[in-house]
Amino acid sequence: MTAADQLLHRSEGDPRRRSSLLSIELLASAPDWDRVLEGFERASRVIPRLRQRVVIPTAPTTAPRWVIDADFDLRYHMRRVRLPGAGTLRELLDFAEQVYMTPLELSRPLWRVTLVEGLEGGTAALLVQMSHSITDGVGAVEMFGHLYDLTPQGRTVPMPDLPVPVDLEPSDLTVQGVKDLPWRSLSLARTALGVGARAARDPLGTVVGAADYAASLRRVLGAVAEARPSPLLAGRGLQRRMLTLDVDLSMLKAAGSALGGSVNDAYLAAMCGALRRYHEAKGVSLDTLPMAIPVSLRTEKDAAGGNRWTGMTLAAPIGEPDPAARIRLIRELVTAQRQEPALDVLGVFSAVTSFLPDVLVDPLLESVRPADVQCSNVMSYPGPTYIGGAEIVAQYGMGPVPGVGMMTVMITRLGRAFIAVRYDTASFTDGDLLERSLQEGFDEVLGAAGLNRPLAGTRRAEKQAAVRLAPGGRPPARRSSARRAATTTKKAQ
Repeated sequence: MTAADQLLHRSEGDPRRRSSLLSIELLASAPDWDRVLEGFERASRVIPRLRQRVVIPTAPTTAPRWVIDADFDLRYHMRRVRLPGAGTLRELLDFAEQVYMTPLELSRPLWRVTLVEGLEGGTAALLVQMSHSITDGVGAVEMFGHLYDLTPQGRTVPMPDLPVPVDLEPSDLTVQGVKDLPWRSLSLARTALGVGARAARDPLGTVVGAADYAASLRRVLGAVAEARPSPLLAGRGLQRRMLTLDVDLSMLKAAGSALGGSVNDAYLAAMCGALRRYHEAKGVSLDTLPMAIPVSLRTEKDAAGGNRWTGMTLAAPIGEPDPAARIRLIRELVTAQRQEPALDVLGVFSAVTSFLPDVLVDPLLESVRPADVQCSNVMSYPGPTYIGGAEIVAQYGMGPVPGVGMMTVMITRLGRAFIAVRYDTASFTDGDLLERSLQEGFDEVLGAAGLNRPLAGTRRAEKQAAVRLAPGGRPPARRSSARRAATTTKKAQ
């Protein structure tokens, strides 16, 4: 297990910092349950991480390890339910919140799937929850390319062989760590000697490089301190609630381009506008507030499992009323931070704390001031996909709220931008005002570009027509396919 994965795994037992990812996929009809089970059985054989559990050494002699679970039971991870009410989207989101806040069993593979049937209009939903230590959002898209079909009929291919299980106990891993200690010490010594040799060959360059990195680290950490947190969002509790918005992806992209930015810039500018409106309605005026943005570090060589991302914190310009000026400021802030050598400060922190016990790491995490808001953007499948014969017509990402007041996840799929806003009710105390502010924030960005088509909100009736606007395309199975899919989306728009 990498240091970054280990840091995320530590948080699974803490409801305030739990970092699980939960995907809500709306289905046009109830799927064939046996075919769903078969699909996940196949995926678990192709994607080893779905059959792996985490073994933690009894003493910190080495890193925790992923091993194939000898007692893996697919049906433990799969369940189907019916909601007691009318099956509205609001009821589904509230049920998903209960699923999310139920801890994953740490002695088993860290994921669960819940099929929710009997929703409005005979529809259904598939809730897929997994620990963030398994993978990040981009990695999850690649992993689950094996799960979906491109037609309702599905595919007929042989079932892959079962992975070979591993019987490893925490005490055994501790002993292995002790045995490997001399080799790790030798590796560290070689690394230190290599650094020393480079310093001897080029002492000035070594000093300048270290000074440059230190200066970069000060700028990165300074950006976190620059944006003062909002006094309105200071509260933190345990209750979460989620809202959803749907936006036509081609329109959001066109708005970003017309205002001098990208689709992601338009998304962030709309969120800033929504936050300004919420604060103004509460009688609070702010120029900026701290906004965290995940940045993917994945390359073609990275496997789908594991985490390859870092985070940047911006002094988000929520006080700027002009959407075009707001986009320009956002681009300048993001561009400047992306060029920082010390951008991956999360990776450095993970490496430093990886061998420390929880009793020391927890106070360190508590001392880090979280952002007020976090915004994520994940590109998913551009064309129609099916599971168990049922078409997937929408997808929302229920992201973690690890000490922040709000987590927003935008998933682009089927030519739509499906936006999920999950917030701490102790931070955002007026849900109705927040929903109106979000609607108006996106309307403002689209309107500034001359695009005034109404958005689909949380009410289900508004969604049914919107989610059918799906251009053709194929779901990516690998990273290279994902890039080809992005090209397909551009052509379709």
